[in-house]
Amino acid sequence: MGRRPPITNRVKDMRDAHGGITQAELGLAVGVTRHTIIAIEQGHYSPSLETAFRIARHFGVGLEDVFGWEG
Repeated sequence: MGRRPPITNRVKDMRDAHGGITQAELGLAVGVTRHTIIAIEQGHYSPSLETAFRIARHFGVGLEDVFGWEG
């Protein structure tokens, strides 16, 4: 199995904190599939910069409130 990307995230925490929106609802809101949100949350996929900004903006927070770097 491949090494996980050094990007960390709090996407699931943010979904829970904002009314428990589903992965599908978040995906629809930011223009990606539910499967992409799952992969991001599990650390198997690092989102594009545009998608990362869209996710942070959806929650009304800064990028670093959702994503971090373990490099």
